[in-house]
Amino acid sequence: MAGLDPLIGTREIVSPGDMEALGEEIGRMLRPGELVVLTGPLGAGKTTLTRGIGAGLGVRGPVQSPTFVIARTHPSLVGGAPLVHVDAYRLGSGAEMDDLDIDFDKSVVIVEWGRGMIEGLRDEWWEIELDREWHGRGVDTACGTYSRATEALDADSPRIATISRRR
Repeated sequence: MAGLDPLIGTREIVSPGDMEALGEEIGRMLRPGELVVLTGPLGAGKTTLTRGIGAGLGVRGPVQSPTFVIARTHPSLVGGAPLVHVDAYRLGSGAEMDDLDIDFDKSVVIVEWGRGMIEGLRDEWWEIELDREWHGRGVDTACGTYSRATEALDADSPRIATISRRR
């Protein structure tokens, strides 16, 4: 599994366009049988990254969050592997993930919210953790606590992407 080895490490992503560009680079490097787990808070850019991965793989779009359908398959338009995009947020266990009957060997599989859900399904996988750089605009300084109502104020903050290999 050499796929994303050149990208292992941490980088700052300053815009949604840069997140998609990183995804496109990743998509060009992934091969059938590879699994990528995306972790990070709501709004961190998991689906934006996946949209770029789909572009790099040359799959049919649009790539959008599969929250309500749990898994969506995007066939290749260029004779490559299909992209299977999974949102594991509503799944209760790895057994439920296994019940989706995904062809891991012939697909590139991206799993949002997959940490703790895919162990035992593959021997190795990639993990990309996305996080926001908070600039204090999403914190209610009058009370000193986090405020969901002001979270959108940090929506344009840079993201930190950490790519690693897991076993």
